[in-house]
Amino acid sequence: MPARVNSHLADERLWGGPVSHQGMSDWDHGVMGDAEPTVQGMTASEVHAIVDWLETRAVVYQINGGWAVDGLVGHQTRPHRDLDLFVDAAAVDDIVGWLTARGYAVETDWLPARLELRSGPLRVDVHPMVLDSDGNGVQRGLGGEVFEHSRAMRTLGVVSGRAVVVATAKRLRELHEGYEPRDVDVHDLHLLAEL
Repeated sequence: MPARVNSHLADERLWGGPVSHQGMSDWDHGVMGDAEPTVQGMTASEVHAIVDWLETRAVVYQINGGWAVDGLVGHQTRPHRDLDLFVDAAAVDDIVGWLTARGYAVETDWLPARLELRSGPLRVDVHPMVLDSDGNGVQRGLGGEVFEHSRAMRTLGVVSGRAVVVATAKRLRELHEGYEPRDVDVHDLHLLAEL
């Protein structure tokens, strides 16, 4: 069953703007409960800290990858190596500065496509999107490809009781095309097929 969120917060979270951080009392804790797996990289508490920073500054963002899938499901279903974070390109320097102050260091720099930062087991994979006036994002690929991340393909999910902006199930399925799926991709695609 997809995660349930407080709908009155949806517009602020999906399209940018300061957001109040109200609890999600109707969240389904599912099989993972509140505990985070002991063997993983990126934790739900760190996802919360990053999203809090972004939303306090009204930065348009979208979580993709495994955390987005789990956000749509409403509970954590597997460990996550990193947080795939698509953000307004205009805010990347500020985000990197904030993450660096938290102890992260750049591990992979493939800008303008992506920048991966690491702090111990924690990893954030930052994907800059150039936004148009309607909030639609365009990301450059490593080979000059253009990837569109339309505003309409963002929705709300729930990560450990907190509403976050994630890609829609349809968009996440599209992002799994064009490469041989790994075990985690097969897991995620199975969950997406049930949504």
